[in-house]
Amino acid sequence: MKIGIKDIEYIATLSRIELSDTEKEMYVHQIDDILSYIEKLNKLNTEKVKPVTHTVNINNVFREDRLETSTPLEVVLLNAPSKMGAFFKVPKVIE
Repeated sequence: MKIGIKDIEYIATLSRIELSDTEKEMYVHQIDDILSYIEKLNKLNTEKVKPVTHTVNINNVFREDRLETSTPLEVVLLNAPSKMGAFFKVPKVIE
């Protein structure tokens, strides 16, 4: 699939960006290279390749569920820029 300047201009219009003529030429070549590489990949025989969801074959790693003490409230609230009693005070975001 070949891409032309008209295609780049159309994409730029959809993206609401302005491109110079130099940028348009540059993007024509870059996108054309990308599409050519994808065409090469499409020609590969992948019949015996299993589909994967992760690049590394690993199963879920779970830690032991054990009861631990929480950080004391006073220590947690030390980092609060503003507090009200035992709570973080935040600006109102809903009118």
